[in-house]
Amino acid sequence: MPAITRRVGILRPTLRYVLDRLTSRRAALLSALAGAVLVAAAIIVPQLTGDDVEVNWPPLHADWDPRIGWLTLPAVVLGIVLVLGLPRVVAAVSWRTTLVIAYVSTFAWTMAVALTEGTEGLSRTPERKGEYVYDAVRVDDIGLMLRNFIDRIPMDATDNWHTHVAGHPPGALLYFVILDRLGVTDPFWVGTVTVVIGSSAIVAVLLTLRALGSEKLARSALPWIVLAPSVVYMGVNGDAFFTAVAAWGLCLLALATRGGRWAVPTAVGAGVLLGLCVYLSYGLPLLGILALTILWVGRSWKPLPWALAGALAVAAAFTVAGFAWWEAFPVLRERYYDGIASDRAYSYWVWADVAAWTFTVGLAVWAAFPRMIAALRDTTGAHRPPDFTVLARLAAAGVVTILVATLSGMSKAEVERIWLPFTIWVVALPLLLPRRWHTPLLASQVVLALLVQHLLLTRW
Repeated sequence: MPAITRRVGILRPTLRYVLDRLTSRRAALLSALAGAVLVAAAIIVPQLTGDDVEVNWPPLHADWDPRIGWLTLPAVVLGIVLVLGLPRVVAAVSWRTTLVIAYVSTFAWTMAVALTEGTEGLSRTPERKGEYVYDAVRVDDIGLMLRNFIDRIPMDATDNWHTHVAGHPPGALLYFVILDRLGVTDPFWVGTVTVVIGSSAIVAVLLTLRALGSEKLARSALPWIVLAPSVVYMGVNGDAFFTAVAAWGLCLLALATRGGRWAVPTAVGAGVLLGLCVYLSYGLPLLGILALTILWVGRSWKPLPWALAGALAVAAAFTVAGFAWWEAFPVLRERYYDGIASDRAYSYWVWADVAAWTFTVGLAVWAAFPRMIAALRDTTGAHRPPDFTVLARLAAAGVVTILVATLSGMSKAEVERIWLPFTIWVVALPLLLPRRWHTPLLASQVVLALLVQHLLLTRW
C-alpha cells in the first residue's frame, strides 16, 4: 500500500499539469485551428487530386450559389437579439418559461434562417422526387407497403423506392404517409410541420441536462443549442424529425434514472421511442452509445430492462406487420453500394465526413474539445464542477458515436443532416470555455449559419 500511495502521489502533479494544459487558451486555439485545417483540407484535396468525390461543393452536399435578399435582414436582426438576449433572459425567468423560450427561440430562428430564401427555403427539399413525400403519396395501403417494403429497395426492382425511402426503414416513410393522410400535402407545410416537431428536441435535451446535472446547467446550455449552425439543416429534412424522436427517447431514459413511481412507464416509453428510431434510420441503433452513457451518468441501470422491453415491442410490431429489419439491412447495403456510395472513396470520406460535420457545430465546439477531455479526466472535481462533467460525458458520447458512424463506411457525405440526432448532444460544449468568450463565440455560430445559408445552396 505505501508503494501504491507514493505512485499515486507522483502521478497527481503530472495529471494536474495535463489538465492545466488542456484548459489553457493555447489548447483551445490549437484545437479550433485543427478543425479549420481539416475543413480546408476537405475543400482543397479534391481540387489538388482531381478526384470526383461525388458532391458539388466538398465536403458538403451543396452548390456554390451566393445570394442575398431582403429576408436576410430579419434573420440577422433575430440572430443578434438571440446572441445578446438569450443568456440574460433565461437566467431571470422560471424553469417552465425557460422551456417555452427554448422552443419558441429554436422555432423562430430555424424559420428565419430557412425563409431567407422565401417559402422555397422550406419547400425545396420535400418536393424533390428522391425525397419521402413523392413516395408517400403513392402509398395506398400501409400494411401492403410494410409487407412489400424490402422487395422494392433494390435499384433494379420494379417500381423501386426512390433514394431516401430506399435508404431508410419504413418508419421514415410512415411519418410522411401520416402527414399525407392528415392533409399536409403542400411541400411548404410539410417542411413547416417538420420544424414544429424538430424544434421540440431542445426541450428534451434541456430536461435531460437538468435530470442528470442541474437546472443551471440546462439554462446555460440553452443558447448554444438554439444558435448551433445545425439550424441550417434542422428545418428541411426528415432527419430533424428523427432528432426530436431520439432526443425525447433519451430524455425519458434520463428521467427514469431518477426513480420514483413513474420510473417504469417512463423507461418503457424511452424504449418505445428509441426502438422507433431504429425503424426511422439504419444508423440510429448507434444511439445505444448515448443511451448507455445516460444510464452511467444517471448512476442507475434499473431502467435498462424496461427500456429494452419497450424497444422490443416496437420491433415485434413492425415484424408482425411484415417488415423484418435484419432482412432489410443487407438489401439496403446492396442498394447503397449500387448507387453513388460506390463512387465515394472511403479514404476521403472517412475524415472528410468530420469536416462536413464541422459546418453543423462550428469551430467553437472544436475549441472546447480540450476542455471536454479535461472534464472527463478530472475525477477530483478540482477543475470542473459536476455539471460540466455531465455535459462533457454526454458530448463525448455524441463524438464517439459520430466517429463510429464515419468509420463504418455507411456515412459517406451528407452527414450534415444524417448526424443531427447525435450532434445536438455536442453543440453545448463551448459552455466549458471561459465566460468572457461566450458572446463572441455565440456570434460566430450565428455568422457561420448565415454564411452557409447565403453562400451555399444546400441539398437539405
